[in-house]
Formats: sequence, C-alpha cells, structure tokens
Amino acid sequence: MHTTSHGRRATAVTAVLAAGTLALGACGSSVSAGPTVSTAGAATPNVAAVIKGLDNPFFQTMKQGMDEQAKAGGVALTVQAATSITDTTGQADKLNGLGGQPFTCFVVNPITGTNLIQGLARIAAQNKPIVNIDSPVDPGAAKSANVKLATYIGTDNVEAGKMAGQRMSELVPAGGDVAVVGGIAGDVTSGARVEGFEQGVGTKLKVVQTVAANWDRQTALTAATDLLRAHPDLKGFFVANDDMGLGVSRAIANAGQAGKVKVISVDGIKDALEAVKAGTLDGTVAQYPYAMGLMGIEACQAATAGKPLPGTVKSPVELVTKDNADKALAATPKPFGTYADPFKSLIQ
Repeated sequence: MHTTSHGRRATAVTAVLAAGTLALGACGSSVSAGPTVSTAGAATPNVAAVIKGLDNPFFQTMKQGMDEQAKAGGVALTVQAATSITDTTGQADKLNGLGGQPFTCFVVNPITGTNLIQGLARIAAQNKPIVNIDSPVDPGAAKSANVKLATYIGTDNVEAGKMAGQRMSELVPAGGDVAVVGGIAGDVTSGARVEGFEQGVGTKLKVVQTVAANWDRQTALTAATDLLRAHPDLKGFFVANDDMGLGVSRAIANAGQAGKVKVISVDGIKDALEAVKAGTLDGTVAQYPYAMGLMGIEACQAATAGKPLPGTVKSPVELVTKDNADKALAATPKPFGTYADPFKSLIQ
C-alpha cells in the first residue's frame, strides 16, 4: 500500500534526495522487543524506533527487518508505532516519551516531515545519533531545530518510477497513450514516482491524463473505469502504489480489456507479486521496508560504535515481472537480488 502506502511529507524533502519515501495508510500499536539494558559505556546498542502503523503490512515488514537485525546483532530494541497514519501528535508523544530514556540511538519514520521535530531536537541536544528511514525529516525544519541526522535510508522514488516507465516502453513498443494514477495530490512520494515514470517512458508514449486516487484501491478502480471510457485507445497505466494498481487491474478486467491495457505499479506487496505471477498485473517495482528496517538497526550499531555514516543510503528497488515473480515471492520480504549495504562493513 502507501506503503504499502503512506501519507506524506513536505516538498522541501526533494532537496534531500531525488526521492523520498513511501506513503502509506497505516495504523499501529506500541510494542517492545528485546531486553532493557544499561547503556553505560554504550558498548551494547540500546535502540528506540518510532515508526508508522503496525496494522499496515509495509510497516510490519519494516519492524521485522529491525527485529531480525537486532536479534542477530545482540541489540536491545524497543519499537513503538503511531495508532494511525494521521496520528501525528500521538507519534510525537511516543518519541518524546522515549527521548527521556537511556537509549543510545534512535530510528525514526515520521508521519510528516515535521511532526517529530520537537522530540528530535531534544534527542539531538543529548548528542545521540538519529537514523531517519523511509519518510524523510524535513531538512529545513531539522536545520532550524539544530537536528542533525546521522543518515537517511529510503527508496529513491524517482528511480522507481523510471524503472516502471522503461518497462512500460518495452510492453508497448508501438507507442500510444498511457494514463497515470497517483496517490494524494501534492504528495512528495507520488510526485517523485510520476516524475520518474515520465522520464522513463521516452517519447513514444504520451501521458494523456494524471489523476489522484488517494492511495486507495476502490478510488483507483473508479478512476481507472472513468479513464478507460474517456480514452478508449489507452495502452497502459502507471500507478503510484500496488494497492491502487490492483484496483486499476480490476477496472481493466471489468472493461473486458485484460491483457490489452498494461499496468505497472510500485511497492512489491505480496498481493501484487501474486498478481504479477498470475498476469493480472504486468509489473511492480518492489521496494523493501524489510531492508530499510534492517539497515536502520545496522546504522545504529555503527553509530553507537563511533563509526561515521554515509549521509544518504538508497534502499533497494527491483523490477518484478512474470519472469522473476516466483523468485521475488520466494524471497519476500527480503530482496531477491543483491544490493549495496554500506553499514555491513562498519559493524563487522
């Protein structure tokens, strides 16, 4: 979804990297994993993580990556989550509560670019490392509050969109009209994916209309139904997340156009991987919250040991087609290919 699809952030984010994150509708509850340990000497990392909502598969998978790396690395880990994707105040309260405790490092996945700034300022004043994953902290707000992030780890959404555009060009070699279904109007993540798609399609394909479907499957189904009527010669759809992509594929089937109108989306949720295998979705650009969570804990391990961290790290994205869908399904929630992880060498 929006994360598998998620609600998103301020436009200043694009100054940080050409991409950002994922936006997802999600909810969650507080959980705690791992023992509480003394941080005297900081030899053993004691990490606090604040993420979005654990009722959403995207963030469940992110937590799984955190938990598994914490277990493997002997890291004490406490994870707390917002109750919903709109619970900006509740998420901030959770960080504020954790900020007064003796953790050695913090991992944050903010609901917006600014909702955690107050708590982050308090942590930064204690000179404790802050690792930002998935949704970027707004750089202007961070600077104003004297918040220095140790590293940012997330999807390059422009790159993800570009991969989808290049694939669409291969699927529709004769050219023609395509439509775009984005998330929430003005959303940074959606905008970056659409921008990348337009870069990737080249000149043979023409984007005739772009609509917002609010990261919602039913809304996307309705929008795609309208687009198919308005543009009877449509050759394909680019959809900014998988949940909406599955709605679009349903609209195409309902219109009797299955197999004729191509659909590519972004996220790599299991339902989408299954749809690609079945042929009802022509491709998805998979991103990996598992890897974001895992690398977030690795970054804290390295930072606690005093190692300098890279400022920005791109988490992996992989194009999943019918040819490699089985491989993607077998590996999920982990990537099926290799990817750069600059933190591994810092903690060995």
